[in-house]
Amino acid sequence: MNPSTTLLRTHQFSALQPGPRLIVLGAVHGNETAGTQGITRVLAELDAGRLQIVRGAVTLLPITNPLAYTKGQRMGDRNLNRNLYPNTTPQDYEDRIANVLCPLLSAHDVLLDLHSFHTAGQPFAMVGPQDNTDALEPFAHAAQEEALALRLGPQRIVEGWLSTYADGVKKRLQRTAPSERAHLLSTDPRYGVGTTEYMRTQGGWGITLECGQHADPAAPEVAYQAIVNTLAHLQLIDAPPPAARTDTLLLKLMEVTDRLHADDQFAKPWASYDPLQRGELIGTRHDGTPILAPQDGFIVFPNPAAFAGNEWFYFAQASARKLRA
Repeated sequence: MNPSTTLLRTHQFSALQPGPRLIVLGAVHGNETAGTQGITRVLAELDAGRLQIVRGAVTLLPITNPLAYTKGQRMGDRNLNRNLYPNTTPQDYEDRIANVLCPLLSAHDVLLDLHSFHTAGQPFAMVGPQDNTDALEPFAHAAQEEALALRLGPQRIVEGWLSTYADGVKKRLQRTAPSERAHLLSTDPRYGVGTTEYMRTQGGWGITLECGQHADPAAPEVAYQAIVNTLAHLQLIDAPPPAARTDTLLLKLMEVTDRLHADDQFAKPWASYDPLQRGELIGTRHDGTPILAPQDGFIVFPNPAAFAGNEWFYFAQASARKLRA
């Protein structure tokens, strides 16, 4: 597939009966193609009549960042899934995508955003905050997100994204004298706002599904099954509703640690959800300073290829939040 880098190709199905409006995204990051493959498979089944949208509307966007996808890398000019909002004076490729993508998100009720990750690990879903009226991320649809997350397939679910980012930005601002656009973006208080976070600002709700490691041959199947389960759960297709998992592990992101220098190194090849013991060596700074686990917990999103000044890994612990089916 060689997409045009001057447009976003969407596929929309609108039923004659009312129902929720769902949008499904793939390749928000260009080297994360499991979602693209899952969406392509669903499109083929819709075209063949094996799946039929009977209520509501569905928009499928297999390649959300065509430039990054064409290059086979995470981003075109910058990370599309950060600082996502309409921009009247777009400065880069991702700004121009955002000016098309954000109105698309606003026109829908529910988002399923399909991703993958760098290192080994099991698939997991990411949900937003509990219902609240706080300034950071006010929200009123936590129950809907929880119910869908329990039906997507993966056992692991994670919360705490935007609050963890906000704390990370504060630390970044304390040590950074921004001079380049990438640095300015990473120290913007809106830095943690991606697709699902923007969706919530528009009155909708959504789930980010990490389908597995980028090259895992099972990841496209995870993406495909999650889309079908979402269609069935929202009753957009006539199919038995998927059962909620009862064996989920819910974690809360507590802290993000940035890579400060290209010679910062992990102590070993970590995988997402590897357990950590308090005081365990996670990595070493270029000057020899050890990075130790602050408490018992788990490492999430370890990225040995992270650019200096950007997020390197996350620390998570078990959450006391009760998910509603």
